[in-house]
Amino acid sequence: MMIDAASMVRPADYPALSRLIWNGEPDRAIPAQEAFSIYERNWRHLDQSQLSRREADLIAALTDVFGQGILLPS
Repeated sequence: MMIDAASMVRPADYPALSRLIWNGEPDRAIPAQEAFSIYERNWRHLDQSQLSRREADLIAALTDVFGQGILLPS
């Protein structure tokens, strides 16, 4: 999966991310860095065993680009 600073992510395409933006619109694409921040801030609310391979790959790609390979859940 190719992610860079200009990438946009549509939360509705990723079930866990879609649930994490309970106050947003899942069909509206958001900047990839914002998606990364949402995952980090709300990691405790995710059941990692329920992540699809596609979503796990997205999180890994976001972590590589925006977290320099490190996810710092809060």
